[in-house]
Amino acid sequence: MGASAIPVILMTLFWGLVGIVLPIVLPKGPNRSLTQCVLIITAVSCWLFWLCCYMHQMNPLVGPTLHNTTIVALKQLWG
Repeated sequence: MGASAIPVILMTLFWGLVGIVLPIVLPKGPNRSLTQCVLIITAVSCWLFWLCCYMHQMNPLVGPTLHNTTIVALKQLWG
């Protein structure tokens, strides 16, 4: 399983739109700077979370391996 550039590009464009374009086109108001800050922080954190989840799928962690004696003991213990 390898990385594909298309999802990374599409998600970067989407969160770039949210974090760069939307703060610029916000209407004037008393809380404009706060809303801009919220949009930028949201876009950066959501994009970074998505990127980490996407990259984690390329090299997933594997669970522990059980020895045959452990499996037999569990089978006898649990029935």
